[in-house]
Amino acid sequence: MDFTLSRTAQDFCARIRQFVATELIPLEADPQTYDAHENLDPTRLQVLRTKARAQGLWCLQMPRERGGQGLSMADMAACYEEMNRSIFGPVVFNSAAPDDGNMMVLNKIATPAQKDRWLQPIIDGAVRSSFAMTEPAPGSGSDPAMMLTSATREGDQWRIQGTKHFITGAGVAEHFILIARTSDDARKGLTAFLFHRDDPGWEVVRRIPIMGPEEHGGHCELRFDGLRIPDENRLMGIGDGLKVTQIRLGPARLTHCMRWLGLARRSLEIAGDYVTQRQAFGQALADHEGVQWMLGEAALQIRTGRLLTMHAAWKLDQGDFARAEVSMAKVAVADALHKAVDTAIQLCGAHGYSRDTPLEWIYRYARQARLVDGASEVHKMVLAQRLLHDDGFWRWGPDHDRP
Repeated sequence: MDFTLSRTAQDFCARIRQFVATELIPLEADPQTYDAHENLDPTRLQVLRTKARAQGLWCLQMPRERGGQGLSMADMAACYEEMNRSIFGPVVFNSAAPDDGNMMVLNKIATPAQKDRWLQPIIDGAVRSSFAMTEPAPGSGSDPAMMLTSATREGDQWRIQGTKHFITGAGVAEHFILIARTSDDARKGLTAFLFHRDDPGWEVVRRIPIMGPEEHGGHCELRFDGLRIPDENRLMGIGDGLKVTQIRLGPARLTHCMRWLGLARRSLEIAGDYVTQRQAFGQALADHEGVQWMLGEAALQIRTGRLLTMHAAWKLDQGDFARAEVSMAKVAVADALHKAVDTAIQLCGAHGYSRDTPLEWIYRYARQARLVDGASEVHKMVLAQRLLHDDGFWRWGPDHDRP
């Protein structure tokens, strides 16, 4: 593989970097920028989204014929990293979770009619979306086989019963992808459906308080009590729900990594500026060997995460599922983000712990990285199973792990 960015990616990175530096980072210090959940105020968000769209920086992950920019996963890796050098970046460019992953999976598997109805409004920024899969115990978390929410067929409709929780973005979403049980088959027991916020028979029970800060729409508990979904709003075949989740979660996990690398870089940039200027014991902090070790260790982890992320992106571009590579990147980048921001706060001292910088925001946000889209321990377990049972684990180049 060649790590040279395409000319297209270089152009997009430069323009995104400029937009982030001039339009977004200055807003982070203004308390009026934030909503009640420590995210970008919706009114200001719309203004910035209009600017991003006007500059051709909208929906990098979507095809041009649908209003996106048609970038490859490898090109997205570099651009998403640049976006999330600001805590507000991804949502402004319509590349934030969960819309990002939902758009990608709908673009891959939805029918033309479903794309027009359910995908295009998300691309256009007219609606937000959510992916309803996780359930409270004893339902499914990392193990989809434990799913309890049921979908029972009644003629040309499906009746939904059950509960979901920690559903990202559900508080403001209008379009939902729902995974529910349609049979007891171990591999073909789940099915994916689409429904709209205004459909009767379900409710948002609560917006679950979290350590925060939150994505737009929070993390919600949903209750389904007779929601009826027409069969035409089923995604793929009956029993293909697990396949839908696999198609969605691989790229979505990797785009998390891309964005987290931006936050990790920003953390070290803030720390670097501080230790270069701050004097102690007769010299700048940056000249102390211990400080250099801390910065070097954090930079090493970020660079390792970048390489793993880019390798996984390259494999996805080759048509590979890249399961092992995505899991490796997910674990490594989640750790790198926490290491970077923790190091930055330590080096900046009280300045970093205060709200005079976004470091404390990033620190609280970073803690979820080792949990979302599969806990780090689950990904390590998957890697161990591949290591023990796949004789191609160490193979260079393409392997049989393809759709």
